[in-house]
Amino acid sequence: MSAQKDCEFLLKRARELVSGDPCAAKAWLITARTLYPTDFNIQYEMYTIERNAERTVNAGRLLYDMFINFPDQPIVWREISVITAALRSDCQDKQAQFLRGLFETLPGRVQCEMLLKATEQCFNTLEKAEMLLLLLKRFPDSVVQHGVNLGESLLKAEVSESLETPVNCFRKLFVCDVLPLIINNVDMRLSASQLQKYMLKAAEFYIGYVARGPSTEGPTQGSQEVGLKSPGLSRASQRYVIDGLSEKSSLVAEPWERLLDILTVVGARCEWQGDKGQRSYVDMLQRVKELCRYLPGLEGETLGRCCSQAVVCAALVLFRSAYLYVSAVQPALFQGVNSLSSGPWILLEDLSAVYSDVELERSTGKHAHKKRKLADGREKTMSSDDEEGLGKGRGRHILVNKTEMPGWSETLESFRTARESWDLLHSNDSLETEFNKICSSWKTDNWLWFRIFLTDNIIYQGQYRKALSSLHQMAAVQPPQPGQQSPSGQVSLEHQRTLIQQASCHYALGEYRMACEKLLDVVSGLVPQNQDTARTPEEKAKAKTKPRKGNDLRLVPCTSKAILPFCLQLMLACFKLRAFADGRDDLSLGHVVVLLQHDWPQGEMLFLKALEKICQQGGLQYENFFNYVTNIDMLEEFAYLRTPEGGRIQLELLPNQGMLIKHHTVTRGITKGVKEDFRLAMERQVSRCGENLHTVLHRFCINEKIIIIQSLP
Repeated sequence: MSAQKDCEFLLKRARELVSGDPCAAKAWLITARTLYPTDFNIQYEMYTIERNAERTVNAGRLLYDMFINFPDQPIVWREISVITAALRSDCQDKQAQFLRGLFETLPGRVQCEMLLKATEQCFNTLEKAEMLLLLLKRFPDSVVQHGVNLGESLLKAEVSESLETPVNCFRKLFVCDVLPLIINNVDMRLSASQLQKYMLKAAEFYIGYVARGPSTEGPTQGSQEVGLKSPGLSRASQRYVIDGLSEKSSLVAEPWERLLDILTVVGARCEWQGDKGQRSYVDMLQRVKELCRYLPGLEGETLGRCCSQAVVCAALVLFRSAYLYVSAVQPALFQGVNSLSSGPWILLEDLSAVYSDVELERSTGKHAHKKRKLADGREKTMSSDDEEGLGKGRGRHILVNKTEMPGWSETLESFRTARESWDLLHSNDSLETEFNKICSSWKTDNWLWFRIFLTDNIIYQGQYRKALSSLHQMAAVQPPQPGQQSPSGQVSLEHQRTLIQQASCHYALGEYRMACEKLLDVVSGLVPQNQDTARTPEEKAKAKTKPRKGNDLRLVPCTSKAILPFCLQLMLACFKLRAFADGRDDLSLGHVVVLLQHDWPQGEMLFLKALEKICQQGGLQYENFFNYVTNIDMLEEFAYLRTPEGGRIQLELLPNQGMLIKHHTVTRGITKGVKEDFRLAMERQVSRCGENLHTVLHRFCINEKIIIIQSLP
């Protein structure tokens, strides 16, 4: 009891002197330590004085003594936990730097032992993993003993927490920190299956990271990742934080390059065929193509190894290329993708041949329809691609306005590479089976961005029936989000892109009524733009270019300015063959005349053919003429048809004109009153020639929706 009192007295004297005379205080403590070397309180008091004075070497030596001599003291572990927390943090303040410096003064053996024991003291999985990771990075020799166990514990924690996304704190630590240490350690002995398992875990994380959706709750979305299937709007100044990690720790630089690095190392360790060392994704695809040529002649273990190599490599090229393509055509789906200068874009049928000669289209066009009987006796037109569309995708061109899409070349190249990878993975039953396992494990059916690529790929192949099915699935993955429409209507169109592509597919299948139904639903939500009479150089060049056969596709910007013209052209294409058929269909012919006003004089030759048709059949009855025809050239031609020089063609273009003729018929068959009404109507119509044509045609689509749809079989 007397010794305890002596210790307390010496400590009390030292504390009293520490602020005024630290040297005297230190002398008192040295004396106390000499007299009572096993007393922890004296040792800790000496450490506290040195730590507060920020004397790194002295504090480190005293901490080392306490760690060796008093390993069970809770206060010692509290100090060690503060130091290890500073080692793991990104903080750069003076206190944190001092604590890191203090730790560096300890012998390496003690550092290793201290970190190991500190790890044992942790009960939080994430904190324990970070502590052990600290050990592995500082002491590479410990990777062999602890690396795989740490990795497996992180993967188990991910499962036990039932996390919905692979972009989580456990996977991030495993993929970005632990896995490189494991696979780059030459002393590690890992099986090929284990390496491939880790490779796929890394790939799933990196793909999920780059394809993450934008935050919807402000700039510091942290706790939950917005799902990959969530489209969004503004991503300016958004930050991304993975739950459980700091903002800095959540960042992953160059994810595709990191993934390629891991793939290269895993490939070397699994003795994959091909060059050692890093290759680009394009080179990797070329190597897989060569490898697939030899697959039929392989068997046993060699076949399995080569098959695994081909699937993993081709799948990664596919997902990367598909992501690059979709991030260009639908940038709003992703966080951190700059969409101010482009997108969204939709892959549609190219309708530049819509103004071509009808006879030419009948003989060489893409819709050489045949008839098939339905159960109820009706007939339905069917395109050849309804049965077999694969051949149609060979050598198709994708047209794009190069001035509107600056990176058009890279975008189309990404689409081509993704298509090649997809075809490669489906060229062999074994490859397809293994690839489907990966897709099932990663739940790629829920990736809206990948569904967009798949749909565009199916459309490119000409498998329009299958494309419609894919578009229905896409609509289920992406529910509409009302109340998010910009003044230009762009956001609304993003959510209607499915309808637009469905209309394009129905048109390609010859299902014109369905095509127009979808289109008119889209048009009802459009805002007609001001008519731009000035043409760009590219549009002028297009007008002079000979129309293509009609087998091409076009990337169209998803804006009212681009979509309304597409809708008008597609409706014209739907009515054109019907209007110029052998029989008489005045309603379809009238619709064609109205629609030919768009992009005038592109359709001038077709309009002249319409006039020829009217003359051949002796007249035209179309009572909506004066509601929607405001083109001065067209008005002049129709006025001429009524003259003796024009043949006195009977034109019933006024509402109820047929009834008037029946009641007031004279010898020539046309009443003077009707002639006067026609003349006055023409004069009034000429005064309307300055109206915005887009507004007139938009009104036509809205007001005559029912008639337009009913005009088609």
